[in-house]
Amino acid sequence: MARLPYPELQALPEEVRTTLGQLPVQLNVFRMMAHATTCFRPWLRLGTAILNELELDPRLRELVILVVARETQCAYEWGQHVALARLVGVSEEQVRAIEEGKDQAAVFTPTEQLVLTTAKALLASPRLDDEQWNQLVGAFNPRQIVELCLVVGFYSMLARVLETTGVDLDAPFAQALSRPLDS
Repeated sequence: MARLPYPELQALPEEVRTTLGQLPVQLNVFRMMAHATTCFRPWLRLGTAILNELELDPRLRELVILVVARETQCAYEWGQHVALARLVGVSEEQVRAIEEGKDQAAVFTPTEQLVLTTAKALLASPRLDDEQWNQLVGAFNPRQIVELCLVVGFYSMLARVLETTGVDLDAPFAQALSRPLDS
């Protein structure tokens, strides 16, 4: 059960109610984020851009999101994004390796390993060391580097809201958790 109640739709501003009504799927994350009425629509636009408009490969994006979910112990993000990761080609072995904290496992390519270690480094510190930075610059163009940082930042921010407010897992995605992320 959520620690913060979801807002009553009729209490929300009309533009927020309209936006919620236009979403193709009603998820608890949207309902909870609607509390932040002035931020809701810009947050949704940024999230949509991250999911649909990046130059960064969707597989890499989802690997990063799974690492953020694992490192922040955010069950909601994990539950939602395991399914999305599978849709873009992330293998069961890769999901399991991330779940177990094995970001250097042989199931990942060197580029995937770089992305995973970069995500973990950015969660630990806002500045990459020179070695990590040089590897990133050697593998990605400036747009992709900024997008990678945005994915880490967006999903890290979202994990904090989700975990603090206790957003309930949406039923279809709850099954994606094979075990608690804090194990």
